[in-house]
This record gives sequence, structure tokens and C-alpha cells, in this order.
Amino acid sequence: MYKQLLLALATLMASMTFAWAQVDVNKADEAALDSIRGLGPAKTKAILEERKKGEFKDWADFESRVKGVGQKSAARLSEAGLQVNGKSKDGAPAKSAK
Repeated sequence: MYKQLLLALATLMASMTFAWAQVDVNKADEAALDSIRGLGPAKTKAILEERKKGEFKDWADFESRVKGVGQKSAARLSEAGLQVNGKSKDGAPAKSAK
């Protein structure tokens, strides 16, 4: 019973750490992109399809190439931990590493 409790606690801690991690749109796999609040399977698929055509240069490039992502949603995604080339979107609050 004690081992199961420790395992559950360790799993919870690992998933919380993963959720707080920054995710670069040019390097992330499907699971990492899905971990970003605001990205679901359809948007993740659209991102991966566009990325096949070439890496995203910056946030403006990302917004223009991924249907349904505008300035407001890009700012929310950035706040949730998404980055383009290691950079958060200008004007988006920095994600805290609690």
C-alpha cells in the first residue's frame, strides 16, 4: 500500500512538472503539444502538418500558417508555455515556473 501511494505521488509530481515545462513548437512531438492548455488534437495536427513544410520562423509566421491561431490565442498559448524558437510571444505574460 505504501509503495502504491509513493508511486501515485511520484506520477503526479512528474505530470505537474511536465505541464509547467516550456514547449517549443518546432521541436515538440504530438504529446508535448497536446499538453499545452488550449491545444487539442485538431490544432496539434494542423501545427505538425504546417511544420512539415518548414520550421516556424517566429510568432507572426506561426499565426499566419496555423488556421485559427490569431494574436489573442497565440498570447494565451504562449502564456500556457508554448514557444517559437525558444521565445514567448511579445506581450504575453511570462509563464511562471512554480
